Amino acid sequence: MQLAACFFLGCGIFLASGYNSFSKSMETIGKKQYQVQHGSCSYTFLLPEADNCRSSTPYVSNAVQRDAPLDYDDSVQRLQLLENIMENNTQWLMKVLNQTTRLELQLLEHSLSTNKLERQISDQTNEITKLQEKNSFLEKRVLEMEDKHMLQLKSIKDEKDQLQVLVARQNSIIEELEKQLVTATVNNSVLQKQQHDLMETVHSLLTMISTPNSKNKFIAKEEQISFKDCAEAFKSGLTTSGIYTLTVSNTAQEKKAYCDMETGGGGWTVIQKREDGSVDFHRTWKEYKMGFGDPAGEYWLGNEFVSQLTNQKRYVLKIQLKDWEGNEAYSLYDHFSLASEEQKYRIYLKGLTGTAGKISSISQPGNDFSTKDADNDKCICKCSQMLTGGWWFDACGPSNLNGMYYPLRQNNNKFNGIKWYYWKGSGYSLKATTMMIRPADF
Repeated sequence: MQLAACFFLGCGIFLASGYNSFSKSMETIGKKQYQVQHGSCSYTFLLPEADNCRSSTPYVSNAVQRDAPLDYDDSVQRLQLLENIMENNTQWLMKVLNQTTRLELQLLEHSLSTNKLERQISDQTNEITKLQEKNSFLEKRVLEMEDKHMLQLKSIKDEKDQLQVLVARQNSIIEELEKQLVTATVNNSVLQKQQHDLMETVHSLLTMISTPNSKNKFIAKEEQISFKDCAEAFKSGLTTSGIYTLTVSNTAQEKKAYCDMETGGGGWTVIQKREDGSVDFHRTWKEYKMGFGDPAGEYWLGNEFVSQLTNQKRYVLKIQLKDWEGNEAYSLYDHFSLASEEQKYRIYLKGLTGTAGKISSISQPGNDFSTKDADNDKCICKCSQMLTGGWWFDACGPSNLNGMYYPLRQNNNKFNGIKWYYWKGSGYSLKATTMMIRPADF
């Protein structure tokens, strides 16, 4: 018995659609041909049979002829065996086809997944392309901005160089002006001294009277008009504001002082006055001790004279202030005195009233007096040198009426100017100030 092989014919891609048909036929005598159709694929195979078993009787599938002659029994058994074999092969083939169908489904799913992945890759490729284009655009913009910034930096550097040249020139001009200012200050001091001497001469001439004499037609005799303070002069009947000669009790020391005989009932001895910046208040300890300036204008009466005067009896202190906008204010202290030089002319104040602030701009408790050559403040810095002028600075403090004089439109943000913090703040330099005292029992 010969066995024939099974051949799979014309199969491209298997589709999972099940079996469409199953047929078998005979093309040649002595051979059985079976054909299985699965979608677009067909499968044909031949069944083996005995060489001498050919019969003219037509083959009938799945049937056994029991009434055939006895010599055909063997052929029928073989045929039955072959049909069983064919049935087994058919079942095996169906398993193969089922497995093939599953593979086809997996292949289809894989193909769909691949297509989806390809679309995703394509989309991502497009996005990458767009990002690359955008990145190229941004790189171009960055380069353009870098070029622009480089030009701007170059322009700024050129301007800086020009400003440095200008500043150097201005520094040279300022140095020259400072030299001229020093010269002018020296000349101004000489002129002030001459003016002071002239004023004293005129005052002496005005206060002299003429009396008959046997030797001369007239003899000059100075009128005795010296007072302890301006309050004493006011009570003596001299009620006109002006310059008076004051003498400390039990001493022969005389001082020229300006007496205000009008403000608040008069009798005020002016101990400080600022009005036009004509006098330099950045002075030494000795100058503040003895006094300087002109009582007819800007001056400081002198710490020693004020100390001796205010330790004889109780005095009040009034500070009058003017700003550049035409406003006026004052601070009045009910008790004022200065300690001796040994105690650094320490200031004592009590009982503040007035319109120049509810808080005293002269720090309390009392502070020692400081000048550019005598640092007695409570700061590690030297307030007098930094802020200019002599004053009771504390730790530089909220006031300095002896600071640098600044004219209009130059008086703001000047921390070394004439300041009274609790009225105009720390950076405002005032136009005019007056400090004056009189006895508390006036």
